[in-house]
Amino acid sequence: MSLDPRLVTAAEYPDWLRAVGTGFLRASAAVPGEQEVAVRLAHTDLARVQGVFDAGRCVATFRSFAQELTVVGGAKVRADAVTAVTVTPTHRRRGLLSRMMATDLAAAKERGDVVASLIAAEYPIYGRYGFGPAAWATEWEIDVPRAGLDPRARIPSEADGGRIELVDGADVRKLGPELHTRLAARQHGVVSRDERWWQRSTGVDLPAYETWTEPFYAVYRSADGETDGLIAYRADDRWGDGKQPLNKATVVGMTAVTPAAERALWQFVCSIDWITTVRTGYRAPDDLVPLLLPDPRAARVVTYADWLWLRVLDVPRALEARTYATGAALVLDVRDPAGLAGGRFLLEVSPSGASCVPTTRDADLSLDVGELGTLYLGDESALRLAALGRIEEHRAGAAAKADTVFRAPRRAWCPDVF
Repeated sequence: MSLDPRLVTAAEYPDWLRAVGTGFLRASAAVPGEQEVAVRLAHTDLARVQGVFDAGRCVATFRSFAQELTVVGGAKVRADAVTAVTVTPTHRRRGLLSRMMATDLAAAKERGDVVASLIAAEYPIYGRYGFGPAAWATEWEIDVPRAGLDPRARIPSEADGGRIELVDGADVRKLGPELHTRLAARQHGVVSRDERWWQRSTGVDLPAYETWTEPFYAVYRSADGETDGLIAYRADDRWGDGKQPLNKATVVGMTAVTPAAERALWQFVCSIDWITTVRTGYRAPDDLVPLLLPDPRAARVVTYADWLWLRVLDVPRALEARTYATGAALVLDVRDPAGLAGGRFLLEVSPSGASCVPTTRDADLSLDVGELGTLYLGDESALRLAALGRIEEHRAGAAAKADTVFRAPRRAWCPDVF
């Protein structure tokens, strides 16, 4: 029987959801109920949902949706966000993912999307499709007693005039979108959030497999009353011998658009009575949190891993969208076996703008499209990729020049999983 990927119908969507649950090893991987299906279907474009069916049962899944990605300098580009990628264990090694990916990327290219994006559950899978890791994530665990913070200090300090207030989920749905928009204007790697994202992140209409425990929410307001930060955290209830509290706070999301808000929110969560440990959740690798502590060694790295992967679909539009801190010219020979974005391009950049056009000039550097995705947000060193043999240098000093051109002053960060 032919196993060909195709678009999924509304009638097949419940079984498609079951297959997604099976692929992600969810204990409740049964066909979801009618209400859940209706809610999820209302927020799903079936024209971008693929499946493979064997004897009427879905055995492979793939979905994409429209997204915006902030690039270096604050501009946004259209992205094809890839998610819900699974192949049932009984049907692996048959090329099902490769065919679904090829169909989706071709459609994204035709639509005019500049990049494709995803969060990779496993590292080795997506490089073969032209994706490269473009932003990494770090999680710290803070030993609060060791950190050296003054438990008597007011948070925030009276000097900055700000204040912290506890709020609820309804407040988050009102305040969060505008705050996220402000973050997306300044932090490269941030992706767009729709109304459904805010509903799910505050416990509204969750799928049956997601158990919900309401977190605590707090906002930071500046002296002029502006909401400049938001944090969500959960706490356990653990006590040691002698009635000593050993409670842990786990941050499930934190957005701050000013350094004052960032400092105040971290100090706040580290100052809560009974909390002796704070898990930061996934943050940018150069987050301020360790150095905010009098003893930075109190913040132990528990996770450092690739996070956002990018696949460039339109080299000129991608490279012209971001900003550059220096003036330079490079000829890049971009290899793309899929035939979507390959070619030789002259990139000319300056602090006032960039131009990227096809050229017949001799190349300064050759690289696969996946390596271009890795360099795109300025988070990786071209010199390091050259040393690894992943970039080929045709002109002496070209890798060092590319490093100067592409690198950004701060690390890229994507606060979302999708």
